[in-house]
Amino acid sequence: MTDPAARSVVGIFAVLALIALWAVIVASFSAQIAQLWFPLQLLIYIAAGIAWIFPAMPIMRWIVTGRWRRK
Repeated sequence: MTDPAARSVVGIFAVLALIALWAVIVASFSAQIAQLWFPLQLLIYIAAGIAWIFPAMPIMRWIVTGRWRRK
């Protein structure tokens, strides 16, 4: 797929799907996380809120350059 507009559309949907999957995974652990000390819960949710960015980076790179990996 070489068309940048098409890559943008596909990439946006891929990132949205990744975020939805990540939310389901994190939510599946919510009962266990809720039993922890509140500051620890806060740190876990902050880390989970940031961690989805790392698997999304190759998708973002593909949207912009058309390549999955850096040169």
